Amino acid sequence: MTTYDIALIGFGGVNRTLAKLIAARGEALRSELGFGLRVVAITDLHLGSLAKPEGIDLSLALRLDGGSDNFSGYGGSADTNNEAVIRNCTADIICEATFTIPEDGEPAVSHVRWALESGKSVCTTNKGPVAHRGAQLTSLAEQNGVHFEFEGAVMSGTPVIRLAKKMFAGLKLNGFEGILNGTSNYVLGRMEAGLDFEAAISEAQELGYAEANPAADIEGYDVQLKVLILANELLDAGIELKDVKRQGITTVTPENIQKATREGRRWKLLGTARRNPDGSVTASVSPIALHLGHGLAGVSGATNAVSFDTDLLGAVTVSGPGAGRVETAYALLSDIIAIHTDRTEMAANV
Repeated sequence: MTTYDIALIGFGGVNRTLAKLIAARGEALRSELGFGLRVVAITDLHLGSLAKPEGIDLSLALRLDGGSDNFSGYGGSADTNNEAVIRNCTADIICEATFTIPEDGEPAVSHVRWALESGKSVCTTNKGPVAHRGAQLTSLAEQNGVHFEFEGAVMSGTPVIRLAKKMFAGLKLNGFEGILNGTSNYVLGRMEAGLDFEAAISEAQELGYAEANPAADIEGYDVQLKVLILANELLDAGIELKDVKRQGITTVTPENIQKATREGRRWKLLGTARRNPDGSVTASVSPIALHLGHGLAGVSGATNAVSFDTDLLGAVTVSGPGAGRVETAYALLSDIIAIHTDRTEMAANV
């Protein structure tokens, strides 16, 4: 039975959860999926780096908390040299889940490029590499006979990209609109319940929905990147980040919320893209007061949803969790499953 060696680049919440999943359910997954997983390398900003071709003891790695502990005492290094580990480790698949700068996608863009150049497939949950360099990295993967997968970059474990690509065959996709950020959706919902903006933000932070600095969510930057990804991947838009007009929810006042309620409407931060008659694509992020009969008006809390406009089926809506460590770790697993499926099908056709 096939065993895939994987490297975890970044050992924060997502990759650590994937490691826990492999440690706890490895044999069950092997039986269910038809392949095994072995972690042969880990890098972490606090722990350093560790590479073992025979496989890393995950119970040991998961005990380290990044305080005074690091990998130097276990045959690794206290330093994090991601390029050396990515290029030189024996992994078949790199699982990339590091902190990334939204403006240019680094360092994740480089992590993905180094892996693909060295003949390793990549699964990433980072929006940056896909939004800023998606076409180039996909081409690089094809040139090197490997895979570049990124299902978790838009709606965490909810398979919106793969579903649209695989299940919409024969349909013409005219555009989409979606609630793509759980934090902003939660804040708007709590404002509708009577909280002011600051109180709603504070509550979202206490619940772990919002970061200490929530600007990426409430100002629409997060949705802007996700719209760019979906537009380019599903509509072949060929656009850049600057082409996606952006407005966050900070302009939505309690008075706006109350007025919408009286009119039978509900505010949502929508990311949209639509194909124009001339073939071009217009994309944007903005708060909109939807009529309560709209398919997305009832999406509440931190849930995400995307409604696709198709020629034969009309609106097809996909809804599910858009964040969470377990959900995002599953996205990486689903990418690995997709790689395995593709390799198996290719081998069968040889």
